[in-house]
Amino acid sequence: MSNEQVIDGTATEVRQAAAEGAASRPARRLPRRTLVVGAIAAPLALGAVGLSLAQNGAPSTTPIAPVAISALVPSGGIAAKGEVAEIFGNKFLLQDGTGRALVETGRQGEDGKLVAKGETVTVQGRFENGFLHAAVLTHGDGNRVLLGPAGGPPPGTLDWAKDKVGLGPNPDVPALTASVQAAGYSDVRVTGRGPRHLEVAAKGQDGRERQLHVGFDGQIREKRVF
Repeated sequence: MSNEQVIDGTATEVRQAAAEGAASRPARRLPRRTLVVGAIAAPLALGAVGLSLAQNGAPSTTPIAPVAISALVPSGGIAAKGEVAEIFGNKFLLQDGTGRALVETGRQGEDGKLVAKGETVTVQGRFENGFLHAAVLTHGDGNRVLLGPAGGPPPGTLDWAKDKVGLGPNPDVPALTASVQAAGYSDVRVTGRGPRHLEVAAKGQDGRERQLHVGFDGQIREKRVF
């Protein structure tokens, strides 16, 4: 009996001490930013992983009619269609009846398997210094492959989490396009998206190609002239 009483008393004291210690310790608070990001990103873990930027208001690139390879000129948004002649890692030669162009596909094409030798593809992207830097690759069966950064906010940020669940900014692309045209530009093509702006290719009043930064607030800034 005496042994049982000692054991019970010790256990009770330990439990009481542990409870008192826990009560005396201040509760750990997570940073407000962590809580907000966690709350917004929670639906991703519950099955919303399939949501994409394109489904949440992010603009897709403007389809551009392909030109003959011999007609390729420096541009922020241009396209060409032809046959894959040779493959060199993340680059391949595109040829048609008028000539050849070297296409660069970035990191996604490093295994050399984005295209197959002999197939016909359409490449849309930026052409400069003799290279066609692919942004969209369309196979003969209509399957489109987007290359390079997805656009939008950097992954892991609060803005990125908002975009993923449909709470991010939803740019009015037709209105922004109209504002670019009203500013004196023509042949306006959306080529990508940043956190709060569109990447746009257009022609200035002098007929030369421009690459534009168009904010969701309608502000237009020329990034470069080709």
